[in-house]
Amino acid sequence: MNKDFNYSRRKTWAVNVAGTPLGGDNPIRVQSMTSTSTNDIEASVVQAERIADAGADYVRLTAQGVKEADNIGVIRTKLRADGYATPLVADIHFNPRAAFAAAKVTDKVRINPGNFVDAARTFKKLEYTDEEYSQEILKINEALIPFIAVCRENHTAVRIGVNHGSLSDRIMSRYGDTPAGMVESAMEFLRVFVAEKFLDVVISIKASNTVVMVETVRRLIVAMDAEEMHFPLHLGVTEAGDGEDGRIKSAVGIGTLLSEGIGDTIRVSLSEEPELELPVARKLVDYITSRADHPAINGNECSKNNYIEPMRRHSSSIDIIGGNNLPIVVSNYFVGVETLKLKPDYIYCGDGKIPSFNARFIVPLSHYNSGNNISPIAEVADIEALKATKSTLKWLKVDANSSFDFALLNSNENIVIALYSSHINISGSIQAFINTMQSLDLHNPVVIAGTYNDTDSESLQVKAGADMGTVLMNGYRDGIWLTAPQYAHSADIVRFQYGILQAARLRTTKTEYISCPSCGRTLFDLQATVKRVKEATSHLTHLKIGIMGCIVNGPGEMADADYGYVGAAPHKVSLYKGKQCIEMNIPQEEAITHLIALIKANNDWKAPQ
Repeated sequence: MNKDFNYSRRKTWAVNVAGTPLGGDNPIRVQSMTSTSTNDIEASVVQAERIADAGADYVRLTAQGVKEADNIGVIRTKLRADGYATPLVADIHFNPRAAFAAAKVTDKVRINPGNFVDAARTFKKLEYTDEEYSQEILKINEALIPFIAVCRENHTAVRIGVNHGSLSDRIMSRYGDTPAGMVESAMEFLRVFVAEKFLDVVISIKASNTVVMVETVRRLIVAMDAEEMHFPLHLGVTEAGDGEDGRIKSAVGIGTLLSEGIGDTIRVSLSEEPELELPVARKLVDYITSRADHPAINGNECSKNNYIEPMRRHSSSIDIIGGNNLPIVVSNYFVGVETLKLKPDYIYCGDGKIPSFNARFIVPLSHYNSGNNISPIAEVADIEALKATKSTLKWLKVDANSSFDFALLNSNENIVIALYSSHINISGSIQAFINTMQSLDLHNPVVIAGTYNDTDSESLQVKAGADMGTVLMNGYRDGIWLTAPQYAHSADIVRFQYGILQAARLRTTKTEYISCPSCGRTLFDLQATVKRVKEATSHLTHLKIGIMGCIVNGPGEMADADYGYVGAAPHKVSLYKGKQCIEMNIPQEEAITHLIALIKANNDWKAPQ
């Protein structure tokens, strides 16, 4: 983030992609990827046109081999004949020959450093002397320089796409499965492009884990700045999943970086029809970029913070808030809140009427009259009256965008700040306020409060995920309080908040599914499969389960999952426990039964309640 918390885009080199440039002063571009087989030319044309009609600036297609790469050229010709000028991107894994072929007939080629030169990873530990490692680096030059020549001749842009799930054994042996390893994997390739003076290059460096993804991108920018590189960035959370989970997870990960001015093109990767990704991406980009040229935010980052790897801010522990407690969820009262399976930790009763069920309640100071598990909340103007109450837990509503006398908090660490912001840059304003508290050694817990007037769930998920997710990811983790007065489904709001906390890797309350978006490599009906796996396992809230259409990123991207369900061949599935393949080539119709048996065999199964 900018040290002063004001939003401005990171300055990058502009990259031309068939007349739709990105980076520099160009808009943040949005894109998606076809799920059809690239060998089915007509189906790919139809789907690419649907994706373009949905607002994509670029359409990506997989190219497993030279035939598929050549087909992208045919698809491009047909699209142009139909009046579509949308640039096409060839997605290459394992096959440099396909990359060379694609560079002659398409607009941009994505190559993966994890498997473009190095052999496919096997998760084996390799030992190199420094001299041997240097020889391995020379192989990158030998492979890339001819490829660069073809791209230069055909005016084809390149994306260096590093995935957490497909780091080479060489990188993992020296750096481990770490953000530092992902960064070096990208930098090794970028140095060759710079040396060859070929700068039409975009970088993506992705993970399904939002914490890893954000840290890695930040590290990459530091590394590039140190070598005077200013390549534009493609952002995405890989294997984000589907439905609200996929939208919230993408908003938390991508939104955190966009809010810091990082990112020149994005893809929201959902296990859904590809054209459904575009409205989510557009809402996220439009929401963040609407902050451009906003009124200045006063404040500076506290010197105690580590921007690359933010640690949790030290706060006092009051009841179940702050300290080492899990981040809490606060909800306004609504009829039926007591019947929720996953209830809020605190319930705000604005009219002062306390329901008959047992819970922790917050009431306005004017309605407070003591009582167990009831705490008062006041505006800043009433802070002295709030201090005078006998409650051991007190709440103070503060607008981070207003003038505030921080001395009011001296010796009053039992006051929890419900911090909201009327500034258009909500996350920047809130973080500036908390950083001032840190600089003054004020340890009051801070619960991030946000009110949104959206009526549709997707907009609410995107905005709250981006704002609250950014603050949570940067170490301010005492709790969240989401309010949406125009949204009709109050129970959803509670669920969205728990979803934001889980997306930020701070509180697990449901099964986490790491599922890829469909592409032409997918070896089964991904959407139907995700649905069936969820129906069988969604009660296992203590587990992470990967559902991957093929082996390109599968075993690596779901490496921190407990179990994996991976396409091995058409209609065949392999099952994993962590990184280890347990069963191979199971008929798809039997795979879920085998998955359940595997979970039971490892004593991780719980009967549905």
